[in-house]
Amino acid sequence: MTTQVIPAIDLRQGRVVRLRQGDYAQQTNFDVDPAVLAGQYREAGAAWLHVVDLDGARDGGFANLACIEAIAKAGLRLQAGGGVRDSAGIERLLGLGVSRVVVGSIAVREPDTVSGWLARFGPERLTIALDTRWRDGAWQLPHAGWTEQAGATLEVLAPVYAKAGAVHLLCTDIDRDGMMAGPNLALYQRLAALAPGLQVQASGGVRSAADVAAVAAAGIAGVILGRALLQGSLALADAFAAAGGVEA
Repeated sequence: MTTQVIPAIDLRQGRVVRLRQGDYAQQTNFDVDPAVLAGQYREAGAAWLHVVDLDGARDGGFANLACIEAIAKAGLRLQAGGGVRDSAGIERLLGLGVSRVVVGSIAVREPDTVSGWLARFGPERLTIALDTRWRDGAWQLPHAGWTEQAGATLEVLAPVYAKAGAVHLLCTDIDRDGMMAGPNLALYQRLAALAPGLQVQASGGVRSAADVAAVAAAGIAGVILGRALLQGSLALADAFAAAGGVEA
């Protein structure tokens, strides 16, 4: 299986940014138009793009819809989220041309609701985001842009969503997010054991082609690339080669 390489664009107030460990006070701005950057990734061979509305993720609602709509016209298939709180939000993003809507905070707080959405919209239209950090002897699941703690754990919710029919599960190791410290392979292998039917997307810490190769060797379905691409420490072509080729 070829591991799918998915570039990421994080949006805040219409700008391309990256945070460190999800901290909104540790923001790096990148002087590039989001739609232009999406086009560059498409020209480099990307088939999918991961887009996060950081304002929406923290505050709820949508703050960057115009950017997402412009990005959707770049010709990539979009996996996008941040701020989705109800089924109307899912329908709104799908209507903009998003292929898979990412649900995170509400997936942590209301698993029964999101399980119903999986049945309603179909598992190929949703990506469940269970972003996690190791605290107090468990993989905790913060929400609201990683600013609030719900008390849920990865060990409990991952099997719930597997049983509900989810296919795509995105998992960020928050402590490694934006830190260029390498991916937490043990976390993703643990997740695969908890819910073997899920196609896991690894996110957080990937910095090099060697890291992408390690994710691929671990049998992980997808890898999200953010800061490494923006800072130039990893070229998309090298990431594709390390993952085993380009997958549509």
